[in-house]
Amino acid sequence: MSKMKIEGSFVALITPFNQDGSVDFEGFRTLLQWQESQGTSAVLMMGSTGEVSMLSQAERHQIITETAKMKTGKMKFFYGCTGNNTETTIDYLRFANANGADGAILAAPAYICAPEDAIEDYFMEVADATDLPLGIYNNPPRVKSDLHWDNLLRIFKHPNYVVHKESTTRVGQVAQVLAARPDVSVMCCDSPNLGLVVPTMSLGGHGTANMTGNIAPAELATISKPWNTPDVSTSFRDSYLGLLPMLHYSYSAINPVAIKSLMKAVGLPAGELRKPLKAMAPDGLKKGLRIVKELELDKQYGWSSPELKSI
Repeated sequence: MSKMKIEGSFVALITPFNQDGSVDFEGFRTLLQWQESQGTSAVLMMGSTGEVSMLSQAERHQIITETAKMKTGKMKFFYGCTGNNTETTIDYLRFANANGADGAILAAPAYICAPEDAIEDYFMEVADATDLPLGIYNNPPRVKSDLHWDNLLRIFKHPNYVVHKESTTRVGQVAQVLAARPDVSVMCCDSPNLGLVVPTMSLGGHGTANMTGNIAPAELATISKPWNTPDVSTSFRDSYLGLLPMLHYSYSAINPVAIKSLMKAVGLPAGELRKPLKAMAPDGLKKGLRIVKELELDKQYGWSSPELKSI
C-alpha cells in the first residue's frame, strides 16, 4: 500500500467557540467547507492554533468524532494527538484512528523538555502503536525539545510517518532532510520571521503547514504549490511578497491571538479565545483589518463586517 502524499497548503485550523464557551461545530462546518473550496489540501484540527492545550479530553474526543462526519474526501483531516506523555498520546491516536481521522500530527510533549534521544524513542513508540498516518511537528519554541536531522531521518524510516513540519530557523536542517529524500512530505511553518518558506519550496519542499491560511486560504494555496515547473517559482515570488504584511500580522502576537481575533472581526465563525488568552488589542486589530482591505481580501471573500466598514 502506497503512503499518503500531501502537497500544497496544510492549514492549522482554529477552534471556533460559541458565546457560552462551548465548541462551535456549525462554525467548524463553515470553516471546513470554506477551506475545501479555496484549494486547501489538508487541515490540522487541535494544533497550537486550535488552542489544544486548553481543551478538555472530552472536547478533544468530541471534535474528532463530530468533524470527521464532515469529511467529503476532497481534503485530509488531521488532528493534534500529542498527549502529556507517551501513553496518553497513544490513547489519543487510537481514538482518532477509530473515529474517522485521516491522520495525526505529533509534537514532543510540552513542558518536560526531554532530550533528543528520549523524544526520538517517543515518536517511534507511538508510531508502533497505530497504523494511522502521522506527521512530526518539530517546534522547539513551543515545546523546548529539538530534533536534529539525524533523529528525524531515522524516525522517517517508520512507515507510518508521512509529514514533516519544520518550525526552526535552520535552513540547513531543511536542506539535509530534503537531500536525504525521505518518503514524507516536507513542509514548513509560514512565519516570515523563521524565514523557511522560500528556501523550503526552492529546495523541493512539498508545501506549507500554515496558520495564515485561516484568513487567506486561496493565497496560501498559491504559495504552497511545489516548484515542479519554472513558472510556479515566479507566481510564488509575486504572491509571497504581496502576502508578507498578512504573514507578519499572523505572528504579531502569540498564536492564535492575532489570527483568531481578525477572523472574528471580519465575520468568520471564530468566537473568543479561551482564557487566559485575550483578544488582540484594538490598535493591533485595526492594523490587521487595514491589511485585509489593502490586500482586498474583503472583496475576494465577500466580507462586510461593521469592523471592516469602520476602517
